[in-house]
Amino acid sequence: MNLFGPEVWRIALYTVLVGFGFYIGLAALLFFFQSNFIYFPSRQLISFPDDAGLPYEEVTLQTVDGMKLSGWFVPAREPRGVVLFCHGNGGNISHRLESLRIFFHLGLSTLIFDYRGYGHSEGKATEQGTYEDAEAAWRYLVENRQVHPRNIILFGRSLGGAVASWLASKHEPRALIIESTFTSVPDLAAELYPYFPVRLLSRFNYNTIAYLRQLKCPVLIIHSPDDDIVPYSHGVKLYKSAKEPKEFLEITGSHNDGFLISGSRYENGLSTFLTKHQ
Repeated sequence: MNLFGPEVWRIALYTVLVGFGFYIGLAALLFFFQSNFIYFPSRQLISFPDDAGLPYEEVTLQTVDGMKLSGWFVPAREPRGVVLFCHGNGGNISHRLESLRIFFHLGLSTLIFDYRGYGHSEGKATEQGTYEDAEAAWRYLVENRQVHPRNIILFGRSLGGAVASWLASKHEPRALIIESTFTSVPDLAAELYPYFPVRLLSRFNYNTIAYLRQLKCPVLIIHSPDDDIVPYSHGVKLYKSAKEPKEFLEITGSHNDGFLISGSRYENGLSTFLTKHQ
């Protein structure tokens, strides 16, 4: 029996071509449907700040390209600052009540908003769109609320850390706090999909590390070694790239519950950092 006869070669060639076609098909999916891997919005609000015993006002933000965004302003009794909260890529503002409660108990007022396509905000999320949304939130605080930039603390979790870092590179806030954030989308994608040329395929950037290198304000990087979505190494790299003054707060727990699992360590870390940078 000839093991290398024409029939065997045909089968081998067919197998290679099918495998190659399958690979190209997956690569095409990654390229054309990237937004489905980046954004996971929810339209339905499941709860409100007063469900957690927090006072709040519903606010509407207007972006430069004409989008109306939904948000909440949660005022502290005697605020030591105002947090501009850029949330992550899933859900909407109604999934962040625990964080709003923490900030309130720390004596911080908070403006939290939904990116376009999330919650009751108009439109569909894009990278540039999320930046413009954050800019609209900044303008609202400075122009409508008459909050001085030196009293604004930018806070971003996960993807929101990239958005907050971009915003900090355009203005001069009191401080920037980013939690469980990646260095960039291509960096993270290269780790998640090592067998694809994702750096060539990526249409999203969210280059947090580049934005951090431009900043002059104090920076607090928060990350957990137990993070199951964004590796701890990303937080370490972000810290090394940021300019002084900077601090690193190591917490415990997974990507989505680390700030809760860490409890007083997390809250005391935030309070100490903000007291140091009044």
